[in-house]
Parts: sequence; C-alpha cells; structure tokens
Amino acid sequence: MLKILFPDFRFDSITQIHRNWLREQNIYNLLLDVDCTLKNYRSKMVEPDIAGWITRKREQGFEICLLSNGRRRRIQPLAQELDLPFLAPAYKPFPSGCRKAMQLLYVDPRFTALIGDQIFSDVLAANLAGIRSILVTPLQPEEEPIFARVKRPFERLVLKLYDKKSL
Repeated sequence: MLKILFPDFRFDSITQIHRNWLREQNIYNLLLDVDCTLKNYRSKMVEPDIAGWITRKREQGFEICLLSNGRRRRIQPLAQELDLPFLAPAYKPFPSGCRKAMQLLYVDPRFTALIGDQIFSDVLAANLAGIRSILVTPLQPEEEPIFARVKRPFERLVLKLYDKKSL
C-alpha cells in the first residue's frame, strides 16, 4: 500500500539530474513542480542554476511542462519567463493534471517523469498517473504555507520506510 507513496528516484537537487541518466531511464519528457522544486516558495524567480538546467534540458531535446498546484496568475509569469507550457492549478495528487500536461506536450507516459519535492502531491500524482516520480529535496520548505509544512513530518516517516526498503 505504501508503495504508491514511494518515489522511483531521489535526488538532493534537480540540478543533479543529468541528461545521460535521464536517457538511461528512457525519460525524455519532464513535468516540473514549481514551488520548493524550482524556486523558493516566496520567490518570484527560478534559481539561476535551475533556470540554466532547464535551458540545457530543452536544448538537449527534452519536452518540459510546469505542473503546479499554484494559481494560474502566479505561475503564468514564471512560465512565460522560462518560455515553457504550464498547467496550474494541477490539483495534485489527482493524476488528471499529469495527464493534461502530457496532452499539452503530445508525449507518451512511458517516457515521462514528474520531478517534485512533495510525496503527498508530486510523487503520488505521478504514481497514480503511471509515470515515473523523481523526488528532490525541497528548497526552503520553512517558507511554505502551513498546509504544506504540516505534511513534512509524515513525508519524513514515508522516506524512512522507503530507505529501509532500499537496503
């Protein structure tokens, strides 16, 4: 039962996910969570190293779409700055947002992954949608609204179980 909460892969940062590794996993399409994955929650800008990572992935031929539970008016300027399609609000953990984002990109779920920082929204949405889930360590989680922070202790518990399973 808990398996649906386990990410397929884990990284400390999105910038550690390299082209060759993605291709080895047959991942060519990326759905990217925004808050605490690409930028601090309160920031209006993506971290420069992460913006560079996104640019390189696009140049390397990856299809990318932003997928956020944030409001459209908050995510749209960021998507325009990055010149990326987006879906907001995505209503994660429901899988419909992942499916709509894949339709926007015209991509196959077999070659798609969602990268995000939250188990109970990003990982669960990806797993329910039948795509790979990549969990990254959140950027500045203490800035998140209370409804997001309250889930973090439960996520740590799930990750302890995940780590035990991986041993």
